[in-house]
Amino acid sequence: MIDELLGLIERHEQWRVRECVNLIPSENVTSPAVRSLLSSDLAHRYTSRQRFYMGTSFIDKIEQHGEKLAKNLFGCQTADLRPLSGHLADLTYLACFTKPKDTVLCVSPDDGGYPGFWRKGLSRLLKLRMIRFPFSKEDVNIKVEEATELILREKPKVVIFGASIILFSHPVQALAKAVHDVGAHVGYDGSHVLGLIAGGEFQDPLREGSQALFGSTHKSFFGPQGGIILADKEHGEAIKKRIHPEFVDNAHWNRIAALTLALAEMTTYGKEYARQVVQNAQALAKTLAEEGFPVACHQLGYTRSHQVLLNYGGYRKGGVVARKLEKSNIIVDSGVRLGVCETTRRGMKEEEMQTIALFIKRVVVDGEDPNSVKADVIKFVEEFQEIEYSFK
Repeated sequence: MIDELLGLIERHEQWRVRECVNLIPSENVTSPAVRSLLSSDLAHRYTSRQRFYMGTSFIDKIEQHGEKLAKNLFGCQTADLRPLSGHLADLTYLACFTKPKDTVLCVSPDDGGYPGFWRKGLSRLLKLRMIRFPFSKEDVNIKVEEATELILREKPKVVIFGASIILFSHPVQALAKAVHDVGAHVGYDGSHVLGLIAGGEFQDPLREGSQALFGSTHKSFFGPQGGIILADKEHGEAIKKRIHPEFVDNAHWNRIAALTLALAEMTTYGKEYARQVVQNAQALAKTLAEEGFPVACHQLGYTRSHQVLLNYGGYRKGGVVARKLEKSNIIVDSGVRLGVCETTRRGMKEEEMQTIALFIKRVVVDGEDPNSVKADVIKFVEEFQEIEYSFK
């Protein structure tokens, strides 16, 4: 049994790390230094605000250091690194600023919004009334004029920007006045674009009218899997009063230490990394469009994020494309969102994006034997095994 387990892990790492091009937009790769902290002694330990556990002095200082780095990097008044996932960060935020039957406005899953907020997710748990932003599928973004009218008419308690499919900045600044006029709280789920926000290459929600920025730390941000909440003083202190023990008990201090080191890496390398991510996404989109793929938003320059969206009309046809690509060691999701975070972290640039686009064409358009393409993909990725934008 043990040999089988270790063998599966070894086979997974050989395949996914050393033989595949990973284009999953919700994944990234941590540096060896960050990853090493996940297996440190901190993985065994507890601490608590009430000083119930002794021996925590170093753990407490690590958390303080992490919060300071996060506040400096994102320019916020409070930071909390304790959420165990982006979903739990979302839950914490909603639970702190809503009560049952309150109205929440966000992007619908039908328009690329996060399903975890919606009617089978947190809204059902918290008994919230969900309404959707008016949305342009052509521009893959919120319709400002119609959204303003909706906010003034419905008077939601919370408005959440951000989405799972996000190619361009959301109109936080354009809608913030209407949201504040009706007394609503403004949040931004930055799970996908947190690394681009940190690097100054997307938008700055906390300067545009959002009172809190929250989400996961392992997508465009290159930390370990987990969550984070960044907020102004009023909202951040309200969250800190409740996050323990309602939403997080033991906060996994090895993860917090690893996230702290990732925050330091992002502070040092974030601008260069985020700039290259956007350049890579645009290069991939442009080449795919030139090869006849249905790339979304050609009229807007395709993307300003880490994502490229291929419009195949839904998960059924998208899943067929994804399965074909998997046989060639090119990993995408069934929505055919292509993300370039991990390839960027591995040192790939615009020229490599063109190569990847041609691999995809050989499989999807030319109908070439997947094994033939797979052999070329394996040879290609051999040159990109080092993690860039990190402390050596």
